[in-house]
Amino acid sequence: MTPFGEAVRRLRQRKGVSQKDMAQAIGVSPAYLSALEHGRRGKPSFDLLQRVAGYFNIIWDEAEELFMIAGASDPRVVLDTSGLGPEYTAFANHLARAIRTLSPAVIREFEEILKKTETVE
Repeated sequence: MTPFGEAVRRLRQRKGVSQKDMAQAIGVSPAYLSALEHGRRGKPSFDLLQRVAGYFNIIWDEAEELFMIAGASDPRVVLDTSGLGPEYTAFANHLARAIRTLSPAVIREFEEILKKTETVE
């Protein structure tokens, strides 16, 4: 599941609607909505994001957060290490091979490390 899929599922459950009903209301198939929720589809289009936000009648701040979550929800990520040292490429490949075996705690540790590097830049 992607962060966006999880957010949509929570919104849908909060409103008490089925995937089928929501899919019909926003003009997609139930299979597509299910695949989106389960992370088997990539990042949704801006048009679809607007339809989802409109369907749930969410306010601007919450809609903006949903759009940001969607931006971080593409399950097929590409890392471009061209122009960087060989250790960067080796690390990216190692991460790609190991990502499915990492625990949520290790992922949180990586996130904390990355947040610290963002504040230094």
